[in-house]
Amino acid sequence: MSVKVIGKHEKDSRACRDALALTLNEMMAEDKSIVYVDCDLMGCINTKMLRKNYPDRAFEAGIAEANGAGVAAGLAAAGKKVFFHSFGTFSSRRCYDQIYMSAAYAGLPVHVLGSDAGVTAAFNGGTHMPLEDAAMYLSIPETVVLDPADYAQLECITRQLPGITSGVTYTRFVRKGIVKVYEDGSEFPIGKGVVLHESDKDVATIITSGIMVDESLKAYEALQAEGISVRVIDMFTWKPLDEELVIKAAKETGAIVTAENHNVTCGLGSVVSNCLAKNCPTVQEFVGVQDLFGQVGPQDFLMDEYGLRAANIVAAVKKAISRK
Repeated sequence: MSVKVIGKHEKDSRACRDALALTLNEMMAEDKSIVYVDCDLMGCINTKMLRKNYPDRAFEAGIAEANGAGVAAGLAAAGKKVFFHSFGTFSSRRCYDQIYMSAAYAGLPVHVLGSDAGVTAAFNGGTHMPLEDAAMYLSIPETVVLDPADYAQLECITRQLPGITSGVTYTRFVRKGIVKVYEDGSEFPIGKGVVLHESDKDVATIITSGIMVDESLKAYEALQAEGISVRVIDMFTWKPLDEELVIKAAKETGAIVTAENHNVTCGLGSVVSNCLAKNCPTVQEFVGVQDLFGQVGPQDFLMDEYGLRAANIVAAVKKAISRK
């Protein structure tokens, strides 16, 4: 895996939605079997270019997500490589049964995209704030669930999705305002975690993904300043989980802290703890949304409100170490 971490905690001037739109535009030019289905959000996600450039392969389903999911499944049944987008709340809760029965149960390759993951829905508020979206897809057999951190990672993941030819994938991501974590061109094989920091002195491991990767890197720096050495892993693939890497980290560091932009009762922390319970019981702490509903507010306020900050990760690491 070729990965270069920037780690300057600077906002990317580009939006993740453009990583998706521009990458799909290139892919659709190269592969005429790729199609795109949206639910009245092409303006929000900057995919109007697909409708313009490929009018016979970019479809507008309107504000009718269940119908859009059925259309996506039908296209997949006809041999197309289908990308289906809506806001994370609507591409999960609103059309769950159609995705489950028409796509997943039938073994059809539908690549579902859920934008505005977790608290990044911000001013759209609790009704549009997906804090349980990944959990719904984790519960479907044979799915792939992804939570990329930035532009480069989303671009790389998107290019790999057409190669998954059976079953549903779900990619939750941030539309805009993302911190740049990785250099463009970095490679991220689906199903493999990315080790960002490690040493033989590590006394705990932070396993994270999405917007929490940058917060975890800040936590790493704060802990290093206190003389506490920790490992940091970007587990952008929640399913299938890189169990080998999780078990190795647990055995070598003896404490695990997960950090996610999602409900802690049913997300990254859950899949990690399930792996550890079966293979290597380990002290674990969970940073994320603590079984709460979403609310309206700027993202910075929401990250403070729900404890999604580096300081929360630092506190969790210290608590985990004290429990060893």
